[in-house]
Amino acid sequence: MPDRNYDLTIASPFYEPYVSGLTQTARSIAEGMANRGWRVAVVTAQHEVDLPLRDAVGGVDVYRSPMLTRSSRTAIVPRYPMLVGQLARQSSVLHLNLPMPAAALLMPLASRVPVVSMLHSDPHLPPSWFGRAVAYASDAAARSAIRRSAAVVAASRDQAYASRFWPVIRDRTFTPIAPPCLDRRGGEPRYRETRGLHVGFLGRIVADKGIAYLVRAFHRIADPDARLLIAGNYHTVAGGSNLAAVQAEIDRDSRVRILGELRGREVNDFYASVDVFALPAVAGSFGTVLAEAMMSGIPSVTTDLPGNRYPVTATGFGRVVPPRDPRALEQAISELAAVPRDWRERKARAARARFSVATSLDAHEVLFSTLRGRTAARQHR
Repeated sequence: MPDRNYDLTIASPFYEPYVSGLTQTARSIAEGMANRGWRVAVVTAQHEVDLPLRDAVGGVDVYRSPMLTRSSRTAIVPRYPMLVGQLARQSSVLHLNLPMPAAALLMPLASRVPVVSMLHSDPHLPPSWFGRAVAYASDAAARSAIRRSAAVVAASRDQAYASRFWPVIRDRTFTPIAPPCLDRRGGEPRYRETRGLHVGFLGRIVADKGIAYLVRAFHRIADPDARLLIAGNYHTVAGGSNLAAVQAEIDRDSRVRILGELRGREVNDFYASVDVFALPAVAGSFGTVLAEAMMSGIPSVTTDLPGNRYPVTATGFGRVVPPRDPRALEQAISELAAVPRDWRERKARAARARFSVATSLDAHEVLFSTLRGRTAARQHR
């Protein structure tokens, strides 16, 4: 049982040390609000058995619920809704990170607390019978949570309008807020090997990211000094990695490097090592790594998917190409490799202004403060 009250409780199915765009967003909001004087708790799954059930990370109290098993991309955590409910009853605001299959179960347990639902993406699962069943359950849970939410957040209107949940979202208070993206400047180019073009990808090594199409696009670049740097987790990925398929595409191209998972300053060094960043996703929404690359001065290419394309279309700092099109991807990479330095610097400043941690936290704090005020008013009636 929690032994203190909180201004904000964040419910996230995964959290640090698991690495994904969702977990980085949840952590940046949690620690950012704690640094602004808010009392913050995070409720998550104990997705590694050696993680403590109660922890303090970056000024945030972290509560972990034991995980029974993991199936596809979903953690099975039977006591999670009850733990969220306990924390919510001692909090002024509850922040849900969707998709979350348990959302429908925990909402009745948090009925007296204003809820902000943050939609990261529509569930996208393997086309198996089990994947379809999990997606159906996740969709139903998300709709139920959104209907009961005081406010809904998505990274952009582009993402929200194209979502399967828009018919429900439009009846709620909707606020587009881009996730807080880290300023990764100041790294050392230690992954750089030659004077040739270096193309980079950073993210989980999963089929959704479209890495195989990037490899095919890179094969079309003849320069023997060119390099493709692929960085990201493939060991502990929810839903499993497609590393073998990526390696099969690489074949005998000795110019491609698989760097594995990078953390902390290693990420800064990665961005300092590449000339063009590519996120060739075939599914997904806002790409935090895409925004951070542009903030670091790296022009970026991504695919024409709602939400996913937003960082590029909002800043003009890159190219948008059709999904699954290696020819278009290679052409965009080659064009971006030739853009002038002053253009890069101007666009990078615009990206930092739009996607910085401070910009995102300012918008979240306005929303959370409004809802916290409602809780205080109700308690004094």
